[in-house]
Amino acid sequence: MSRDHVQPAERPTTEGATGVSDAGAGAPYLELLARDAPVEAYEQPVLLARAEGGPADRIAALERAKLLALRVRSELEGRRRREAELSALFETAHDLAGLRDLDAVLQAIVQRARSLLGTDIAYLSLNDPARGDTYMRVTEGSVSARFQQLRLGMGEGLGGLVAQTARPYVTDDYFQDDRFQHTLSIDAGVRDEGLVAILGVPLMLGPHVIGVLFAADRRARVFEREQIALLGSFAALAAAAIDTANLLTETRSALAGLEQANEIIRDRSAVIERASEVHDRLAELVLRGGGVHDVAAAVSQVLDGTVEFTEAGTAPAEPLEASRAEGHAVRHDSDWIAAVTAGGELLGALVLRGHPGLDPVDQRTLERAAMVTSLLLLARRSAAEAEQRVRGELLDDLLDARDRDPRLLRERAARLHADLDATHVVLATRLDGPAADADEEAAARRRLWSAASHLAATRQGLAAARDGGTVLLLPLATGDTATDLARRTARHLGTAVHQPVTVGASAPVTDLAAHPDTVAAAYAEGRRCLDSLHLLGRDGDGAAAEDFGFLGLLLAGERDIGGFVDRTIGPVVAYDERRGTELLRTLDAYFACGLSPARTKDALHVHVNTVAQRLERVGRLLGEDWQSPARALEIQLALRLHRLAAPRRH
Repeated sequence: MSRDHVQPAERPTTEGATGVSDAGAGAPYLELLARDAPVEAYEQPVLLARAEGGPADRIAALERAKLLALRVRSELEGRRRREAELSALFETAHDLAGLRDLDAVLQAIVQRARSLLGTDIAYLSLNDPARGDTYMRVTEGSVSARFQQLRLGMGEGLGGLVAQTARPYVTDDYFQDDRFQHTLSIDAGVRDEGLVAILGVPLMLGPHVIGVLFAADRRARVFEREQIALLGSFAALAAAAIDTANLLTETRSALAGLEQANEIIRDRSAVIERASEVHDRLAELVLRGGGVHDVAAAVSQVLDGTVEFTEAGTAPAEPLEASRAEGHAVRHDSDWIAAVTAGGELLGALVLRGHPGLDPVDQRTLERAAMVTSLLLLARRSAAEAEQRVRGELLDDLLDARDRDPRLLRERAARLHADLDATHVVLATRLDGPAADADEEAAARRRLWSAASHLAATRQGLAAARDGGTVLLLPLATGDTATDLARRTARHLGTAVHQPVTVGASAPVTDLAAHPDTVAAAYAEGRRCLDSLHLLGRDGDGAAAEDFGFLGLLLAGERDIGGFVDRTIGPVVAYDERRGTELLRTLDAYFACGLSPARTKDALHVHVNTVAQRLERVGRLLGEDWQSPARALEIQLALRLHRLAAPRRH
């Protein structure tokens, strides 16, 4: 075989030669790849070779190297893009793993989607099951307030179509696309934002669509399949974030509910313990025969305050009545008042002093103490009824049996803690409210008798039923008057029986054991006062014999007091009422000043001519003989009766 024949085989073939040339031609493109030059730069080596008149095979090699370099560059760009996408997805997943603020995570998803897809705007909408539409939740790059507040009905607009079909949709030109339903409100929002190309992918939780993730441009654009897939990945992460947030919310709500339940259990446990403590202490008091004041002292310790038992007449009327009606303790200023009742009878009240911030548990404790107090009072009433009968028998003996041995009377009174040697007042009481029938009247009398007996027992006195009412013999405290005692008794008994009670009192009496007949005389005097109050229209009031003087004799019996006053001075009374004048006052002062106009004008602080004019008017109303002795006596008596019949002032 000749050397020339072998030579071509040893020399590089055209392909081999081309490969060597390609390797030489690839050097500038490697440099371009290394510095990540733009696409335009890859034309420069070919253009330069042609400008220099290089051989065709050299230029062809450069063309092939250029194409290969561009393929490598495209592959590198794709890998960098996928790396950025994976990094963004990883960061989003990391954010989701440490989810604290759902809005912040959704905002980050929208921001990264916009950045990676290179769009002008990205936004996310969520479905509203209550309203049956979708609404904007997060936007990034939006400049239109109307667009940010859009709501899309199911099937309306591109987003409504995605939400309804659970499939991605993309439009290169929104306003020229008729695949979805256009509405004025949605189109106006899209137009305000200037959007043209829009891509929307559904947010899925299982088979359910909960919203839509969008990427949009303000120019025509074709979204590639990889970009649609990338936005779908972000949508999956957004759905997971929403689901996680919902689960966290439910978990926190459940934890809060459990905490609240535990708190309630702890509170109830404390309530049960306190209630058990109160029950044990009150039960112990009842078993060992404690009284109402012992109950008040025990509750004072439990409530860490001052609790007092007061009579019905001494507690504030309005809150006491409210407590009785409602069956609960009632706040009054800084105090709490719990009525102590037995049936329809008001026995008194428990008052918690200076404790305005009472919680429901302590309020219930005070109410329970009031119930125990009423039970104690009822239990003691059974024992007290026997004592009341004994008190009634003793008072009956003082009223009827006037020849009793004073020593025996004192001993009987001492056993009842009464002192017959002290100063007393005899009070005659009577119910004045209307009764519907005989049974109601009898029940009212029993309540009056019970209240009077209780009052007598607590005041170291005596009480007895008599003449359709009750009679009481009560000691008179130093500095007190029979009138004050009568009025207090009327108020107390009226409050206890819930209807007016009129009380007439005698003058103070003493030494009752030695002179038992004094009690009967005093009772007769109290009855006359009672009749006088009734004749004067002062039912429900209290007064003593000293309030009437000699008029008490005139008022006794059935006399027409009102008719007498009207016949005697009625024209003057009517004139004053019509004209607003002071003829009655002038007439009263005139008699009080000994018929002297000069002294009368000083008493009234008016001019003497004014007195003369008023008396002249009186004369025209009553007649010319109104100053005669007989007429003057009648007029003075009528004036006195008119004053007595007027409403009293406390």
